[in-house]
Amino acid sequence: MSAVEELVNRYRNHIMAPWQHNLAGEQKAVFVVYPKTDERRLRARLGLFEEVTLRAGHEWKLLDLTQVFAEWMVNLEYMETYFEEPENLTIPLESEFLFFVVEKIRRVLTDVDVDSNTVVAVYGVASLYGFTKVSQVLKEVAEDIRGRLVVFFPG
Repeated sequence: MSAVEELVNRYRNHIMAPWQHNLAGEQKAVFVVYPKTDERRLRARLGLFEEVTLRAGHEWKLLDLTQVFAEWMVNLEYMETYFEEPENLTIPLESEFLFFVVEKIRRVLTDVDVDSNTVVAVYGVASLYGFTKVSQVLKEVAEDIRGRLVVFFPG
């Protein structure tokens, strides 16, 4: 059995257990931690996680954060200046980028078709490394988690 299949089995055991609905936001977050060397294998098998979720009777929404830094950067007013002097990017990264990521996730978590029976799965979080911390993002969106937030985390 491959490492990714083992992760799917562990996820299955967790997601099929009855859900408590009176949990705090942070308690509704599930981290699927895998070796960073398995990133491509995991991405190729995300459908297995979706299948397990649907079989457990839950809905599934997937969010890819791989391009989130580029999406944020392209909308910056002083983008060209930051390319010329990257050290000036530190201040916007500490606040603006964090909230850009938070709002991207929050839009999915609070979408009209997301309820207390929905798994919102987020992958591509490695693209946040060096710019912001996943723990900070989670802290900001915790109260918006209705069902479960599954974070695929290369660690």
